[in-house]
Amino acid sequence: MRRTLFQVVIICAAALCSSAALAKVEVQAGQHKRLGPILVAKVSEDIVPGDYEALLKGIKGNPGKYAKKIVMLDSIGGSVSEAIRMGRLLRETGFDALVPSTGLCQGSCVYLLAAGHAKTVRGPVAIHRPYYSGSDSVHSASSAGAAKSNQAAYFKEMQIPLELLEAINSTDPRRLRVLTPTELARYRLN
Repeated sequence: MRRTLFQVVIICAAALCSSAALAKVEVQAGQHKRLGPILVAKVSEDIVPGDYEALLKGIKGNPGKYAKKIVMLDSIGGSVSEAIRMGRLLRETGFDALVPSTGLCQGSCVYLLAAGHAKTVRGPVAIHRPYYSGSDSVHSASSAGAAKSNQAAYFKEMQIPLELLEAINSTDPRRLRVLTPTELARYRLN
């Protein structure tokens, strides 16, 4: 099944990449010869305010029943609050998550990966403590307690061990910690 899923995603990735202007959030319906109708969302580059609305618009613009819904991740992270909003939408609408071998998922992208019903990781996944405007990290932000509480609630909702949040917050925001296959399994990200 994973091989079929990977083939579906590669076909959809080629279709998404063939468009004239590559957006940060794209959603496209397709047809797979064995699975039937599929819906692929691609999230790339920075996660910024407005990406939730783009994702919602793309999902609403492709109504119908799909055999599979897949979010392809190739993002360097960005806004944690926007990633959490997007993650809740992905979970609510039944998406699986994929980090292809040609992609990466770092920083706040991990919140999108956590939202997938099924998760397939072929590319690197890296974490670090988030930056917040007006400060260098969650530890020096005045809203550190609220931010941590929101992140903890989100991971609990996604059934991700809170040890992942501890690992995120113990990693300097100027460094990346690439998760090993063992860690990905421990944090239920693969």
